Amino acid sequence: MNTQEELNYDRIAQAIEFISQNYKQQPSLEDIAASVHLSPFHFQRMFTDWAGVSPKQFVQFLSFEYAKKLLNQSSINIADATQEVGLSSPGRLHYLFVQIEGISPGEYKSGGKDLTINYQFTSTIFGTVLVASTHRGICAMHFADNRESVLDLVKDQFSNAQFVQKEDEFHHQALSFFKRDQSKQLPIKLHIKGTPFQLKVWQMLLTIPEGSLSSYGKIAHQIDHPKAYRAVGTAIGQNPVSYLIPCHRVIQSSGALGGYMWGLTRKIAIIGWEAAQNEL
Repeated sequence: MNTQEELNYDRIAQAIEFISQNYKQQPSLEDIAASVHLSPFHFQRMFTDWAGVSPKQFVQFLSFEYAKKLLNQSSINIADATQEVGLSSPGRLHYLFVQIEGISPGEYKSGGKDLTINYQFTSTIFGTVLVASTHRGICAMHFADNRESVLDLVKDQFSNAQFVQKEDEFHHQALSFFKRDQSKQLPIKLHIKGTPFQLKVWQMLLTIPEGSLSSYGKIAHQIDHPKAYRAVGTAIGQNPVSYLIPCHRVIQSSGALGGYMWGLTRKIAIIGWEAAQNEL
């Protein structure tokens, strides 16, 4: 059964899809509200409560020129970002929290034979997510428009592990990233499967500040493989941990949004929402 939060996101997602298809025409509040069959007053209140900004302001965040502006910002490496942001504003950079520990070759080969994986489905402002963890940290987090298929996806990755539907502290820490108050977040550990190249790409994604964007080409240069932008795109597409590893912040160098494993509308929603939070 869908929660009210999930139902609200479904409405928001419909509105964002309408906005993303029509933003060049600068649709009015009445036009957007009509697309989701709500009164302008009700829609404005619901959307502002979700995004923190009005639908009109959100349209501005989705503009092509805005995306290009973010892309043209100087590249930020880990050292510069640490100095610029510091621990006084921990919510701005995920890498201040997230540590990646790759699954060992033995665990990989055995399909997680000796691992117990706790998992749960829960509602977020971007829809339902499946979050799963081992004793070492979060091993998977996927937006779950279809719960059964998403759970099967994780089980395929850890074919010999024991799965238990149970909440744990790793889940609470991971889900705190969907809250607006990021001051109480704790460090999060990830225990994920990936090649050395994939892990390097995923670690670089963690240096992209909230409210900023990068491109596949920039990431390739940052990991010293300037010609490997296609391989970078493939690695990003195989990210097993949605949102925490912010692959949604990578778009094409032209300003086009590119693809997203969990749906382009959701990618637009996250980018716009983060941009809005950054402006507050």
